[in-house]
Amino acid sequence: MTASSASSASSASSSQQPASAGPPGSANEPGQAAAGPPRAAADTEPDRPPDADDSGLLAALLDGMDAALMAFAADGTVTHWNHEAERILGWTAEEAVGRRGLTGWAVRAEDADGVRAALDTAMRAPGRQVHDFALLAKDGHRVLVRTQSSAVRAPDGRVAGAYCAFGESHTQLDLERAVALSEALFEDATWGVVLIDADLRPAVVNAHAARTFGMSRTALLGRPLGDVLAQGVEELEGALQHVLSEGPPPAISELWVTPRDGESELPRRCWRSGFIRLASPLAEEPVPLGVAWLFQDITDAKRTEQDGSLLRFRAHQLHRAGRAAAECPDPAEAAAVHLDFALAGFADHALVDLAGTPAPAPYGAVDADAEWDADPTPTGDGPGAGSAAAAGGPGAADRAPRLVRALASPAGVPGPSEAVPVTGIPVAYVPGHPALQAYARRGSVRASAGQAPAEGWAAIRNWPDGTVHGLCVVLRSRGRTVGVATFLRTPARRPFDRADADYAEEVAARIAAALDLAGAAGA
Repeated sequence: MTASSASSASSASSSQQPASAGPPGSANEPGQAAAGPPRAAADTEPDRPPDADDSGLLAALLDGMDAALMAFAADGTVTHWNHEAERILGWTAEEAVGRRGLTGWAVRAEDADGVRAALDTAMRAPGRQVHDFALLAKDGHRVLVRTQSSAVRAPDGRVAGAYCAFGESHTQLDLERAVALSEALFEDATWGVVLIDADLRPAVVNAHAARTFGMSRTALLGRPLGDVLAQGVEELEGALQHVLSEGPPPAISELWVTPRDGESELPRRCWRSGFIRLASPLAEEPVPLGVAWLFQDITDAKRTEQDGSLLRFRAHQLHRAGRAAAECPDPAEAAAVHLDFALAGFADHALVDLAGTPAPAPYGAVDADAEWDADPTPTGDGPGAGSAAAAGGPGAADRAPRLVRALASPAGVPGPSEAVPVTGIPVAYVPGHPALQAYARRGSVRASAGQAPAEGWAAIRNWPDGTVHGLCVVLRSRGRTVGVATFLRTPARRPFDRADADYAEEVAARIAAALDLAGAAGA
């Protein structure tokens, strides 16, 4: 019978003996069983060497390390050599363990003094020591490594040896560069960097990105993107999901977003964005850790580019309209051509009303037809640009112009503008209508229904259904007011702005000249 079997039998037999009585809480004598029910011999485990499992676990840990490791006894004998050290240098553990020092096989004689001094320093100095030196591979080539060495001490405090963890220097440098790059991106970068986790929530945010969002770096962490973006979040989340599943897109994308500040929305911004999928290098299969989102605000440059492109397009349209109108024998047809070219990319519908005889003045009012058309007043844009009395001279505030429909583009369906049969019946515009204001002010007047248009907003103004934005510009020719041109937009387009009014006034000048010529020819 072996020693372990004998020990097991002895242990089993002793466990079957009755426990000795003693005071409560007192320890039993060696060899006596603990108080309680007797245990069967089958419940006991055979004795084993105390270090059997620990040594196997230690060997598995050393061989599974990503870093190469070798250990030395106090006299310099190699005691440990793991698989990563074998991969880098080619020497197996059987060939390395038991050798005295590294000179002559893992270190050239010319480099031996430096390596020996580094290991001696590690044994004497506290903490870890970092050194760079060259080792010799089994095939004869030198390998530059960066080492971290530290002394191994016995329980009594004396130096029992040293361990040396090392890796190829270029690998270490790559790691240090990667760490330095990430630190620089999150501290000093002039563009936003956000790490998005697999749940599409910000995990790390750099200072520039936090300033762009108008929030602190910690306030953004873990929040859904919909909490910080009012518009554009669907496009952004779609891009992030594509990167997680398919990888980064081949080109940089430009996203228009509207940041959210509490309950209010900030102006729209254009962010030039790039995406990089992050995967764990430790997994056998690439496991996405998230997405690195790098972006830069290019709103000002993008709007400048868009404005330049819009100006070029409109200038081209005016040029084409002028050439096409020059081929029209009828001036009224030329006016319709100018109107059609102006609608492209600008408005959904257009109306042209010609000025007839003003409504009769009340008894005692001054008849000032000449002053109505000839009195120069500054061009207005909006409700506060001028007054009807100033525009029309004495008595003008008491009379409304009679605007008769002359041209109209088809509402609801695309097609060329057509002349309306002249009936002499004025359009039933209510007082204060934008067209009447434009006529009175001799300028442009913009009107918008707002984000929640009231029911019947367009019908009250005698505009086609679905209209939410209007722009009325006066038609002036030979120092006289010829009429009013109205451009209308549906909800699919933005409201008219000052640049739109400038373009409409340029078109109106050409239409007015053509209609004035048509009127003179008819007379």
